[in-house]
Amino acid sequence: MIARGLYLAATALAAPLIDRYLDKRLARGKEDAARFGERRGRPGRPRPEGPLVWIHAASNGEAMSSLPLVQRILDRDPKGHVLVTTGTVTSAKLMAARLPARAIHQYVPVDRTAWVRSFLKHWRPDTGIWVESEFWPALIWEMRRAGKPMALVNGRVSLKSLARWRRIPGIAVDLLDGFDPCLAQTPKDAAHLRDLGAAKADCVGNLKLSVPPQPVDGAVLETERARLRGRPVWVAASTHPGEEAIVAEAHRDLAVAKPDILTILVPRHPHRGEEIAGMLRDKGLTVALRSRGDALTPTVSVYVADTLGELGLFYRLAPVAMIGGSLCGGHGGHNPIEPAQLGCIPLCGPDMTNFATVAADLLDRGGMAQVADAADLARAVRRLLEDSKRRSTMAKAAGQVTVEGAATADRVMARLAPILPPVTPGTGR
Repeated sequence: MIARGLYLAATALAAPLIDRYLDKRLARGKEDAARFGERRGRPGRPRPEGPLVWIHAASNGEAMSSLPLVQRILDRDPKGHVLVTTGTVTSAKLMAARLPARAIHQYVPVDRTAWVRSFLKHWRPDTGIWVESEFWPALIWEMRRAGKPMALVNGRVSLKSLARWRRIPGIAVDLLDGFDPCLAQTPKDAAHLRDLGAAKADCVGNLKLSVPPQPVDGAVLETERARLRGRPVWVAASTHPGEEAIVAEAHRDLAVAKPDILTILVPRHPHRGEEIAGMLRDKGLTVALRSRGDALTPTVSVYVADTLGELGLFYRLAPVAMIGGSLCGGHGGHNPIEPAQLGCIPLCGPDMTNFATVAADLLDRGGMAQVADAADLARAVRRLLEDSKRRSTMAKAAGQVTVEGAATADRVMARLAPILPPVTPGTGR
């Protein structure tokens, strides 16, 4: 195939540029210095004996959505193992905290044939499962060459991605032909995958609805509750540039009626904490940064939680959460199910493209409210803080959506059954 040959030739010729690119990422802290070899196909751990299922999940959201499958695959065979690959430092930290025993994390090798072959020669996966939308051609082709079955689960193809793939239709058809089953996140995603050549693409639900609630350390939760001293509190979760200014304006509106209100602002990228704190101080707000261990005193108005993996704590502390990535910037919104699972009412902005089906369900059932701007956001937060009956009604509606979605992982597992390795004899499963 001409397109395949061109891609492989391009990655071979670009080897010096790829090396330079990786070195620059390493210098900027975007690669893990201690495990840098994994990105070049040099494994960081020995392969365990027995069946091994490989799950590739590009970054944080995809990695989190893979957790229900990881657990079910391990439960299916007590002698089996799961290898989870991701490409970012933050996702590696999340997986270190969340992966169960017999699950291994590695960084995915950069898509050069030599590095991919080294990775696959070492790990020898029995099955490959790709989560969402990061299709690395060399990895897919080499798995196919080895005769290993592959599946796509929770597949997602945005209109932008659809237009890009249509420009190279030969590659798209070739890649998607390797996935069976090919399971999409939504019916619209399934249609996009079929448009690109995945004739059997289907939808059995959004796997992110099956992710268990984010954990919390009970002692930390009680400590933070005591520090709040009964103050009214709300969360702005996973915010992006531009949204923090909207949150600050909403906070100032809220503070007119509730002078002691606390806004917990959790940026999507924790390294922006200092930058956000400076912007908030310029607006006259008193700020504390969690990463620095700043005291959460009664005079603090905005608590910037610039840490990783603590949303489970903050969703338990606050009755209302604004879902970041939905107010501005074209980010498509983040997961509204996570707060809903913990009884925290989600609010969203106009753009929930990434969770369109889930958001529509929550909105239709009254389990989430949509806001347009800072003033709208302030009104929605104030109403929910002051109206316990409305909070209870919305929490119940949102909770029902999460319960119905929790079975998605079981439906996915049923479709994966034909390609999973045989259960180890003598395990009784």
